[in-house]
Amino acid sequence: MKYLLAATAIMAATVVQADEKLDWVEAEGTVQEAMDRLEAAVEEAGATVFARIDHGQGAKDVDMSLPNSQLLIFGNPKLGTPVMQENFRAGLVLPLRVLAVWDQDKTWFVYQEPHQMLISVNGDSGVEEIDKMHEALKSLTEKAADAN
Repeated sequence: MKYLLAATAIMAATVVQADEKLDWVEAEGTVQEAMDRLEAAVEEAGATVFARIDHGQGAKDVDMSLPNSQLLIFGNPKLGTPVMQENFRAGLVLPLRVLAVWDQDKTWFVYQEPHQMLISVNGDSGVEEIDKMHEALKSLTEKAADAN
């Protein structure tokens, strides 16, 4: 039964990936190392790290298992505030989130493109800050993906 639940969870995650536009960036090293680099890159860029959640450890704490994965929640109020002023529902999907996960024997950064996130809450108004958010996600994950 335990394996059936795990298989169901994996299939459900696959369906979500198929339904939403997710960007995947292959990262060098372990999930921990990649996330350390991403957190440093975010802080170096002047954004605020609000939380870092270790999903794998959370599963272990309740005697369950997940692939090694961590979520970084971060943002820059100079970009996010104008978007939320345009549509308060944007607060449901902001600040930004990047998942570092071990999948298919590799470490990956996975994030949803900001326009897609905001469309999910009827909040994509074409505000220029949304494009800047996407550029930031892309450049930060690409920078952190490289261990050198």
